[in-house]
Amino acid sequence: MPYNLPATRLLMNRLRQVMAEDGDTRFRLDQVVRLIASTMVADVCSIYLRINGGELLLIATEGLKPEAVSTTRLGANEGLVGLVAKRAEPMAIQDAPRHPSFSYRPETGEDPFHAFLGMPILRGGRVLGVLTVQNRTERAYGDDEIDTLQTIAMVLAEIVDRMDPEHISNGDSHKRERNLATLSGRVLCEGLGYGRAVLHDPVVPAAKFFAADQQLEALRLTEALKGLRESVDNMMALDGAKLGDDPRDVMETYRLLAHDPSWAEKLREGVRSGLSAEASVDRARREHRARLQSARDPYLRERLNDLEDLDNRLLRVLAGDDGKPQISEERSVLVARRLGPAELLDYANAGLRAILMEEAAISSHAAIVARALGIPTLGGIEGLTTRIDQGDWVIVDAEKGTLHIRPDDSLYDAYKGRVALRSERQATYAALRGLPAKTRDGTHVSLYLNAGLDLDLEMLDQAGADGVGLFRTEFQFLVSETLPRLGDQVALYRRVLDRAAGKRVIFRTVDLGGDKVLPALNTAREENPALGWRSIRFALDHKGLFRRQLRALVRAAGTDPLTVMFPMVTVPSEFFDARDLLMKEVAWSEERTGKSPSRLEVGVMLETPALAFSLSELAGDVDFLSVGTNDLMQFFFAADRMTPSVSDRYDLVSPAGMRFLKQVSDDCTTHSIRMSACGEATASPLSALCFLALGFHALSMPAAAIGPVKRMVRSVDLEAFRNDFLKLLDKPNEAFRNQVLALAADHEVELSDG
Repeated sequence: MPYNLPATRLLMNRLRQVMAEDGDTRFRLDQVVRLIASTMVADVCSIYLRINGGELLLIATEGLKPEAVSTTRLGANEGLVGLVAKRAEPMAIQDAPRHPSFSYRPETGEDPFHAFLGMPILRGGRVLGVLTVQNRTERAYGDDEIDTLQTIAMVLAEIVDRMDPEHISNGDSHKRERNLATLSGRVLCEGLGYGRAVLHDPVVPAAKFFAADQQLEALRLTEALKGLRESVDNMMALDGAKLGDDPRDVMETYRLLAHDPSWAEKLREGVRSGLSAEASVDRARREHRARLQSARDPYLRERLNDLEDLDNRLLRVLAGDDGKPQISEERSVLVARRLGPAELLDYANAGLRAILMEEAAISSHAAIVARALGIPTLGGIEGLTTRIDQGDWVIVDAEKGTLHIRPDDSLYDAYKGRVALRSERQATYAALRGLPAKTRDGTHVSLYLNAGLDLDLEMLDQAGADGVGLFRTEFQFLVSETLPRLGDQVALYRRVLDRAAGKRVIFRTVDLGGDKVLPALNTAREENPALGWRSIRFALDHKGLFRRQLRALVRAAGTDPLTVMFPMVTVPSEFFDARDLLMKEVAWSEERTGKSPSRLEVGVMLETPALAFSLSELAGDVDFLSVGTNDLMQFFFAADRMTPSVSDRYDLVSPAGMRFLKQVSDDCTTHSIRMSACGEATASPLSALCFLALGFHALSMPAAAIGPVKRMVRSVDLEAFRNDFLKLLDKPNEAFRNQVLALAADHEVELSDG
């Protein structure tokens, strides 16, 4: 049904006037419902707002009994209003009393009314309430009416957000959640940060909701859509040889969504109704977020994620940039619902004081990048993006896992004292930089650096690392919309070797898949990508891409030593196939350039339990083995590290985890395989201590962890601790971590965390 543009514009103009008027919130809401009822020729218009406990309180009405206001409460899922709130999507019903979810409330006097149209009031994907219209006669509401009410609900969200319904009902405009708020999250990168909140998702100010010049807004939207589509097309316009035979379903779908005429027409309709270009896009984004929250189908969630990403990109294009997020505040704290590793790298040089993510697990690659950047980071903060506004001052306590929103002076003073103490502790670690990592009984421990970015290498000497134990080569692939050229890869690897200045560097070959989605290469949809086509499986199926990387590594090394490690090997044949490709590139280099590495070490990452039972087959062929704790533990415990609800449910410092690692250590010793450990588990002094007790004397970790781990190493009599630890492992109790902590205290081991 075509838009009734004159009526819609009239309604928007009147609504704009209401928003501009002075008066308390109750008065303005009463005006809104009267305005809607008269303009839409509805017998009833009502507003219900969520209150504590999820109930829906009738807060304003035109057409129902006035005495029902502030009295009628519906349960979270009660009646048609509750159903609209639950589904977070519009509902239009010709004869409401016959609907199975209809709930009769005699105090409202709604007996004569049959037709019902309910619209969720949404902000940030959260349902604030429900806006309804009703008519006496049975009728079908048209698309124009639904769209109009949806637009009004969006504007209404900005009026009622953070308003306390209990206060509103008494004619008071008191706001909720505007004073100090404290939320909890998971520590992804330890530290303390303070600054103003900068939202990753673009914000549309309330002042820009309405179009002052509709023709101009239509033109701005058209130009922005054109710019967005061109940028997406550029991502797809890749050389076919580079892509090989890879399926392009995911990226093609994304491109199709960008060119979808129905999406564009929906946006144009919003502008024609009186909204600004930004408000029209924001309306679409709210719809997509709401549907995403209730979607259970993985494919649908992916498409909704794509649509929300397009909405965000389009909003940034409308703001005058290239679609990438911008940071302008000198002291900024990034706030996001979720971030991929490549997105986070866009902020690498933005001077962020901290990062906050609503959805993130401690071993996600976004978390790994955050630690590489050395930025205090909290993740898994429920309700983050609905509790915090652009420009809010926040304190990020990424030691205790606490976020303080809009802190008062006393809290800030306490924070400054914490910062001073942390600085003193960091000075203690700095004093250890030039000292060897040697236990009290004389065992030398090699402490290596996890790296993947240029800025990681700047920390090599500052942290006092013995070398780079894990260089994640995939980050170069993730930050580019096209595959990195051979010359670019050679330049990066050579730069890494030069900065290492003779120290050992272990290059891990491309580990793509899972949450590390390559912009230039796209795979078919998988139900569980962590267990799917990724890492060495992906590399061996893309021999052109893989050999190009191996050739770049060999060429970069020249006649210097080269150490290469293959990730996520599951069966020995994968290691042998990958090693054969590497040796071909070494032979090719010798033939073409007369150069080859003076020493070549080829290792394997143990990230799947299956490989632990195949070490005898690798004996004599593999030069070293590194336990990759991130993936190994998620497969060992069958707990997806990208799912916050289970990612930290199982503890590596547990009898099962320790016994498994002891078996790996014993087998490596039996077969004379040098072993080390890397991953996020090695960053904790406690788990690092357990690795030492199991015979791992080479550990790789983020730069910030080297100081605390070195202090632990220098404080322990390893042989004495090992004997007691192994006895404890034979007869543990349920609180094994606490047992190990107590044992460490008995041996006077210095641990900075538990």
